[in-house]
Amino acid sequence: MNMVQSIKVKFLIGLLVIFFSSLLLLHHFVMQIIESSNETIITQDLNTMKKNSNVYVKQTFMINHYSHDEIYFEQMSKELVVDLKNITSSQVAVYSLKGKQLAASDSAPFMSPLGDDFKHALKGETAYTISHQEKISTIYFSYPVVIDGEKIGILRFSKDVSMLYENSRQILDVILYVTIAIFAMGLLLCYALFWNITLPIVKMTKVSTEVINGNLNVHISLNRKDELGKLAHNFNQMIEKIRLQIGKIEKDRDRLKELNQHRKQFYDNVTHELKTPLTSIMGYAQMIKDNGQNDEFFFEKGIAHIADESARLHEMVLQLLELSKETDSKASYEMVDAGFILQSVCEGMVFKAQKYSKNIVCELEDHLIIEGSPTKLRQLFINLIDNAIKYSDASSEIIVKADLTSEVIQFTFKNQGDVIAPKHLARIYEPFYRENGRLVKEVGSRGLGLSICKAIVEEHQGTIQIQSADRETSVIVQIPQFDIKQVTS
Repeated sequence: MNMVQSIKVKFLIGLLVIFFSSLLLLHHFVMQIIESSNETIITQDLNTMKKNSNVYVKQTFMINHYSHDEIYFEQMSKELVVDLKNITSSQVAVYSLKGKQLAASDSAPFMSPLGDDFKHALKGETAYTISHQEKISTIYFSYPVVIDGEKIGILRFSKDVSMLYENSRQILDVILYVTIAIFAMGLLLCYALFWNITLPIVKMTKVSTEVINGNLNVHISLNRKDELGKLAHNFNQMIEKIRLQIGKIEKDRDRLKELNQHRKQFYDNVTHELKTPLTSIMGYAQMIKDNGQNDEFFFEKGIAHIADESARLHEMVLQLLELSKETDSKASYEMVDAGFILQSVCEGMVFKAQKYSKNIVCELEDHLIIEGSPTKLRQLFINLIDNAIKYSDASSEIIVKADLTSEVIQFTFKNQGDVIAPKHLARIYEPFYRENGRLVKEVGSRGLGLSICKAIVEEHQGTIQIQSADRETSVIVQIPQFDIKQVTS
């Protein structure tokens, strides 16, 4: 239950994070859109205001033209602010080029310190600023008046745009309320779906806890046709297969116990049967050694007894060998660490290599698992390393490598020496076939080594090939890696 509560908490936190992130992003983008729209509206309105004001001022100057426009502009300032207030529906103030206020339609809006818009106007630029106080928003718009290319004064307008920003706030409020309503409905829907999903998980959690505690006689009752229903069905099937596998393992365990008991009894009997003739042979041999031929009758009797017991022992060993062959033919291969066997063979062959002033370098990876016969693999490695010792140059190194390549284990036996001609490579695996040039090096060899190696490799579903060039001969053996998936499936 704690797990489910944790999932619920994470789910709710995730929804809240998504909601507030979305709300902030939405608010940010809507604000940008509204501000951009307001800026466009204000800019258009101010441009119209400036255009109308300029037209009125120029007409006034055309009708009453003075020799000095700046003086005339100062004299007509009071009349100008009244007329421009009516034309622009805004409060108007007139200033000299030095920043002195000449007249104002209403002095209250212009009593506050002059803003950045007026400072820009003094520099000959047109600018506006927006002032927000509580719920009142006011635009101050200033620009220099130019007649015949000469600046004669500054006009500054004050216009209330509270309605525009109030509408913007109302739009933001509507968007906020709609977003909250949508989120609330989405939250309820998601929670309903979430509960519909977590209920089967709670059931499967309880059942899996029972399985962990060793109770396999459990079943999930979930009558649904969706993916969760299929999952519950598969879970039930899995428990059933586990129960069957455990039953099979228990039967195999009992059978192995019985088999081990029979095997122990068999080895005890074999040991007893072998011990009797060996003890007799050793006893008579020691007595003959002590007495020599002084007692001819005892000597002949002892020799005869040793011969009889040796024959019986030989016959017994032959019977055991036949029994072993029969058992091996019926038994399957076992999981073997080929790297461990090869390492052992390399260590055992070091003395023979040193006898011929040669050195064996063994480079093996770990966990090279093969399904096969340890005895036959050992025989394979001994034959190949023995061949490398026989046919390599004096005072040279024999390189033995074993590594995992793709899905096969590759064994490489490399030595320096006379190369094998291509025409001989094609027949080198044939029994009793040997290259003529190699007869001198191993007179006692019967030419069966590589044919036996090839048979062992093929029994293990592998391949063997020989490469010989540039005074270097390599025997490459590839045997499939043991597939652990077949055991676990």
